[in-house]
Amino acid sequence: MKKFFVTAAALCMAFSLGAQTSTPAEEKPANPYQFTMIYDVPATSIKDQASSGTCWSFASCAFLESELLRMGKGDYDLSEMWIARHAYLEKAKKYARMHGKAEYSQGGATHDVMNMIRLYGIVPEEVYTGLQYGTDKHLHSEVEAVLKGYMKGVISNANGKLTPVWADGLNGILDAYFGEVPETFVYNGKEYTPQSFAEELGLNMDDYVSFTSFTHHPFYTQFAMEVPDNWAWGLSWNVPMDELMRIIDNALENGYTVDWASDVSEPGFQYSKGFAVIPSATSETMKDSEWAKWESLSPRSQSSMIAKATEPLDEVTVTQEMRQEAFDNYQTTDDHGMLITGMAKDQNGKIFYKVKNSWDVSNLYDGYFYASKPFVEYKTLNILVHKNAVPKDLRKKLGIK
Repeated sequence: MKKFFVTAAALCMAFSLGAQTSTPAEEKPANPYQFTMIYDVPATSIKDQASSGTCWSFASCAFLESELLRMGKGDYDLSEMWIARHAYLEKAKKYARMHGKAEYSQGGATHDVMNMIRLYGIVPEEVYTGLQYGTDKHLHSEVEAVLKGYMKGVISNANGKLTPVWADGLNGILDAYFGEVPETFVYNGKEYTPQSFAEELGLNMDDYVSFTSFTHHPFYTQFAMEVPDNWAWGLSWNVPMDELMRIIDNALENGYTVDWASDVSEPGFQYSKGFAVIPSATSETMKDSEWAKWESLSPRSQSSMIAKATEPLDEVTVTQEMRQEAFDNYQTTDDHGMLITGMAKDQNGKIFYKVKNSWDVSNLYDGYFYASKPFVEYKTLNILVHKNAVPKDLRKKLGIK
């Protein structure tokens, strides 16, 4: 498969901006698919990351919000920008320790939200919107440029060593753009610190486990996935593709959502029409078009052909080898974080996964879309789930307690 070569943060922002300007509800495009739900796990309202590459924060906060629903704690709206603001600081520390030879951008990974909560607690959205710069939408291009410029100055200074106050200067920038960090706040009539609020939620950050599936590391071991946005070098369990899919299915069947990191730059990612697929070049449903030239077409042309489909498309049979090749050739990159909330079947009985996105509610399914099983098999970077969502035999094999 061919793809567009852009950064993960740029993809998050580009698609988000496109989602905001899509057609009104009455003009939403027709869909070749008809879905019947099999499992539909409760989730909170759709949020809008707008022009920010913070999909990872929105996805993992949505994941924790669904966890709170599952636990009977109620409907919470957690502050994604509280997480992003502190992650910018922690990334800067890593960037400095690595002498600037590390990622410093808007992007992040599934585990970053859990790590920031461990360090800084969490607050509700109404307490910390992160919109100190005067708009009602998230706009991070300027702050990213300012932070990068500041950090380049810090590590390239001629003093021979860093001053003890460089982090104070960075915090000043973060306060200016996102707002000062409150020591205490009142929520529902009760005073909290960020740490006491996190404790009251009753979420144990150690309960969440990351999984991936690639052959360049041994199966049933952990490794730090080699993608730029894994700046914290978080570990994932490496399992065969079939096991990865079994974890997803088991989670949904038992009422757990799945924090999902994926590549969404494939031509078959048709967000406005509400589906994501990996079409086969021998698809019977499009044999009267230029389908025979599929491999020679540009990604834009392929996307246009898929968008015109009036019936479900035949899809490729994904293998472990295909996953590895796409990863090694930069065809599967860390583009976007989302939340899998359900499983459905189309009119032909094919399995699709219901996905909650963070690009507002402007597409066919009001902010959700359906990703086919082949799409999830092929394009998944990693997933994060509650440990109890993992099949018991696999948990035992990996020693997850």
